[in-house]
Amino acid sequence: MTLHLLVGIDTEGDNQWSVQSRESPTYENIYALARLHERLQRYRVRPTYFVTYPVARDPRSADVLRSLAASGECEIGAHHHAWETPPCAADDRRRHPYALALPQAQFDAQLHNLTSAIAEAIGCAPVSYRSGRFGFCAAHVSALERRGYVIESSVAPLFYEAHKAGPDFVGAPLTPYFLAYDDAREPGTSNVLEVPVSAALNRRIPAALACLYARAPRPYTTKRLLRAVGIARMQWLRPSYSPVEDMIALARRLARGGEPVLNVLFHSSEAIVGGSPYNRTEEDLERFLARLDRFLTFATAELGAVPVTFREFRTRFCAPLSKA
Repeated sequence: MTLHLLVGIDTEGDNQWSVQSRESPTYENIYALARLHERLQRYRVRPTYFVTYPVARDPRSADVLRSLAASGECEIGAHHHAWETPPCAADDRRRHPYALALPQAQFDAQLHNLTSAIAEAIGCAPVSYRSGRFGFCAAHVSALERRGYVIESSVAPLFYEAHKAGPDFVGAPLTPYFLAYDDAREPGTSNVLEVPVSAALNRRIPAALACLYARAPRPYTTKRLLRAVGIARMQWLRPSYSPVEDMIALARRLARGGEPVLNVLFHSSEAIVGGSPYNRTEEDLERFLARLDRFLTFATAELGAVPVTFREFRTRFCAPLSKA
């Protein structure tokens, strides 16, 4: 089985972790996106840029996106931020809500506006989708289908934030699957292919114990303690979260297990100094880029992973998309 390399970049305003930045958005990281794209081209990576509504509506950012799309070396997908996609409330930038908390009618309207803004910016509608803060749920599947989306990538196995009204993806598989209409963690009959973010525990344990780990009481404290004493920790294909050694170990396990995809995630704003909480200095940024370089070298050269966009992966995974 061919191993595919997906690099999905949440393409959004600067430092969306900060209330102040959300209330007064800037887009310096988008204006610098060509540098990141050039770096990825060294490894023949074909990134998918998941774009938010404000980025698509910012004229200078739209110019950058059109230029990238015209190269034919990437895909432009949709990244849904419930707090900054109209219609939204005046205080949503402060509240930072999950999309799963929205009334269905509001979600539908936001998805329409997001899709339309991206189509207007680049000249074609997106077919790939990711929800900000992983705020996806099964109630969104039908709306995605109606808007022409065929691939989704918000599910992160063992990710649990139900304790703060967020998603619960505990028990979801790592292998891509078509989504059900009633449970985002289960295969179903929709036309939307879920490609989970590549994340797993650093060791094999029974599924029941993995679920207990994910839903542990006082989860952040408990997981820090388990990591500190060497019992268990999460490994992500996410260069700001995991050491490169963990990324390589996870990728090697996925390849040996016959998984068809390595799904790498980061934010466009992580690729400039001060654009995120992770890379505040030039030294931080250099270390981030070094981790990314080393992992992409390993994935493509040693594992032989084939870089594709999300749309291209869906075509390879199942029947080709209709041109209609």
